[in-house]
Amino acid sequence: MLSCNNIRKQFGENVVLENFSHDFKEGTVTAVLGRSGCGKSTLLNILMGLQKPDSGSVLFPENSRISAVFQEDRLCENLTASANIRLVTGRRLSKEQLSAELSAVGLADCENKPVRTLSGGMKRRTALLRALLAEYDILFLDEPFKGLDPDTKQTVMEYCKEKTAGKTVVFVTHDEQECGLLSDEVIHL
Repeated sequence: MLSCNNIRKQFGENVVLENFSHDFKEGTVTAVLGRSGCGKSTLLNILMGLQKPDSGSVLFPENSRISAVFQEDRLCENLTASANIRLVTGRRLSKEQLSAELSAVGLADCENKPVRTLSGGMKRRTALLRALLAEYDILFLDEPFKGLDPDTKQTVMEYCKEKTAGKTVVFVTHDEQECGLLSDEVIHL
């Protein structure tokens, strides 16, 4: 089980996390909800080992594979949408399977286009699809649906719910609607 105990993190005079403890249950989707700047992304970065807490500890399940969507899309701009996804899937998915996954999130026409030519919402869906199709034990999502119009967001959230069923997921949001649709439990920061 992913667990943290008495996490504290401060930037200058700003304390963003103070004595935060939580056990993230295996196979559940946990939403971290709160206003901008309250420490949600910092918590995610600490859980992933990208930042160290000033004090406290994180217990990470041994040999766990992680996948993530960051606030920035972190895509290879000169590669196509398909090539960006193949960075994590390799040849595990057939061309037809990959095409079907792209279509499921409204990216059928983007499969062979360089990412640099895609809109912000298309890039976001490519980044999310790449994370969801990776082989992982724990998935971290930092505002995964930002920049999506309401109809696309609904489609992508339903796809995400289907793909993460039974998986351990920690996702950050400031949107209560996202929590209601996707999460098994909600942490308020």
